[in-house]
Amino acid sequence: MSTSKIFNISNSLSFIRLLLVVPAWFAFNDFTQFARYSVAAIGVIATITDILDGYLARKLNQITEFGKVIDPLADKVLIVFVVLNLFLLDEIPDHYFYMIVSRDALILMGGLIVAKKIGKVLPSDYIGKATVLAIAFFLLMILLNVDSQSLPYLILYYLSIVLIFASFANYLIKAAKVLSQKTK
Repeated sequence: MSTSKIFNISNSLSFIRLLLVVPAWFAFNDFTQFARYSVAAIGVIATITDILDGYLARKLNQITEFGKVIDPLADKVLIVFVVLNLFLLDEIPDHYFYMIVSRDALILMGGLIVAKKIGKVLPSDYIGKATVLAIAFFLLMILLNVDSQSLPYLILYYLSIVLIFASFANYLIKAAKVLSQKTK
């Protein structure tokens, strides 16, 4: 794979998103009110780069196998990192932590199996992206200390849970379909 296919603008944005774990790590080391806002700002930057990398990959015809790996990997690493830290700080419900980590671990393992069998990575789709955005916005509400009984908080909380299950089911269906076509 040539370096131009790896280091295009779209993949670079995903790589930047992956590197955002470093400043988030420093912010969580001393979790003051300022650090909460810092992690929230990192989340906003991550969300913008996530939206931009997919848009630019399609617009500039830069969809690569590497991009299909780095984009969801960056999403999963940053979200799991933030969720883990919020869990350790007792800022999110235990079940929410376990749902996200389980979903991401199962999709990662399933993705490795599918990629090995078919020789390529299943790309992200809109339901997966919507799930990441819903989780990111819900985490943003937690970081900004939005009242947990407010309507926007509750809507994002329940929407993200529904999307966690829907995206996992969607991934299973896509993987089964691709694997069944491969065996034909």
